[in-house]
Amino acid sequence: MSAWPAELRDGDVLLRPIKLRDQHAWREVNRRNRDWLRPWEATIPPPPPGGPATQRPTYRQMVRHLRAEAHAGRMLPFVIEYQGRLAGQLTVAGITWGSMCSAHIGYWVDAAVAGRGVMPTAVALAVDHCFHHLGLHRVEVCIRPENLPSRRVVEKLDFREEGLRPGYLHIDGAWRDHLVYALTAEEVPGGLLARWHRSRPSTSHK
Repeated sequence: MSAWPAELRDGDVLLRPIKLRDQHAWREVNRRNRDWLRPWEATIPPPPPGGPATQRPTYRQMVRHLRAEAHAGRMLPFVIEYQGRLAGQLTVAGITWGSMCSAHIGYWVDAAVAGRGVMPTAVALAVDHCFHHLGLHRVEVCIRPENLPSRRVVEKLDFREEGLRPGYLHIDGAWRDHLVYALTAEEVPGGLLARWHRSRPSTSHK
């Protein structure tokens, strides 16, 4: 059985595998959100003296790599749709089995739909899939301390803050510290999505 589902849905929020034919919509959303996303995007560090420079992949190269990693069982790369339109991206990466059974999640969302519960719902869908279908035990989200909108996503979902990882990722041109948030399967036995719905005002469940 493939670890990569055809889709995960809750109301207006849909997670589905990223595709080559998403290029136009993905580029359009990314272009509109350049200023919103740039401070939080991963960048490639400078090469060592005399080493070759590494270029950012094209969209097609990115998708081919993500899908190859998905078929190898190491990653679940999704696009997020909201009300039928592409609104962001969520990737479950670093899937590790054996005595660890863990993964980490990264995401971004269109600023035009921020604040509507789209991202917490998408993260909850992905976490429930990791715990209850894949059999993972732990999921992490690592976020720059300055990225308050992203931190609000995991705080709404009651992830535990575990501490700081100094110089964890190369972001926006420099090595940046990240806060670690995590959940284990035992902490959400009834499912994270169900807990998220219970925590929201009833009018937001539409």
